[in-house]
Amino acid sequence: MLHDRLRADLTAAMRARDELRLATLRMVLTAMQTEQVAGKTSRELSDSDIEAVLAREGKKRREAATAYEQAGRPELAARERAEGEVIAEYLPAQLGDEQLEEIIAEALTEANLAAAGRSSMGPAMKAANAKVAGRADGRRVAAAVGRQLG
Repeated sequence: MLHDRLRADLTAAMRARDELRLATLRMVLTAMQTEQVAGKTSRELSDSDIEAVLAREGKKRREAATAYEQAGRPELAARERAEGEVIAEYLPAQLGDEQLEEIIAEALTEANLAAAGRSSMGPAMKAANAKVAGRADGRRVAAAVGRQLG
């Protein structure tokens, strides 16, 4: 399980005195723990739930790095990017542009939306995101769906 791998890597980071990896993994594990107890009842997270938490945390790091760059704080932006790289190690490999286009075309064909036009962007995004399953950034998926819908 991904949770066990994160815990083992946290221990290894402690032993190696790798401050960046240690802080990042602690932050991710805390976010996972928060997700576990969110809602009315506590639940065990599946690997896909953990990947969703990791993706959300990675997005936060990218947005923070951009904000720090715009504020003239390149040292903090570099730290956020480094944390994002640590998080990215635990996420599934990102799809290339050609693979993404093929998967989206397949999803649109299966959902009978290939010739529907831009008016069906919502249902098309739902079908595409189900197929892509976190292996591509949402902006890339939306752009590819838009291109294919015309």
